[in-house]
Amino acid sequence: MFEATTILAYKSQKGAVIGGDGQVTFGNAVLKNNATKIRTLYNGQILAGFAGSTADAFNLFDMFEEQLSQRKGDLVKAVIDFSKAWRKDKVLRRLEAMMIVLNTRHIFILTGNGDVVEPEDGEIAAIGSGGNFAIAAARALEAHAALDPQTLVFESLKIAADLCIYTNHNIKTLSLEPSPA
Repeated sequence: MFEATTILAYKSQKGAVIGGDGQVTFGNAVLKNNATKIRTLYNGQILAGFAGSTADAFNLFDMFEEQLSQRKGDLVKAVIDFSKAWRKDKVLRRLEAMMIVLNTRHIFILTGNGDVVEPEDGEIAAIGSGGNFAIAAARALEAHAALDPQTLVFESLKIAADLCIYTNHNIKTLSLEPSPA
């Protein structure tokens, strides 16, 4: 697990949200408090976030967006092809980053080992050093509070920031409206 950040993604019938904190650390020093580690891709139809080396992650965002364009926004096909390319390339697979990508139908965790993981419940995924705290908080809030997706992600990340020294309270979120039925 990266000692770098916390990214949490959540999707439900009410929409899809990704959130992340803003802390960038180098060893035991905080370099920046307000980094943006999440973004929208493919004309605002896909959300993505990263944990790990910032320069590596921007490289991966660009590569993934290219895969999305080639696959005309088909997230499932794009993550499979992206993962193959990431894993096969000797330079790329050494990149120190993980990604979460989602739309209103799917959430995937991607790694340089070639992993493409869709969470078992299909609703919540987290990466980074505070990921386990955030996912536990999200599951508890989902079960015991009637929160909209954006509030659920924001409050879960606040809890993670209280517990993880590599996560701060400078939380940003992005969301997608539910797909029409």
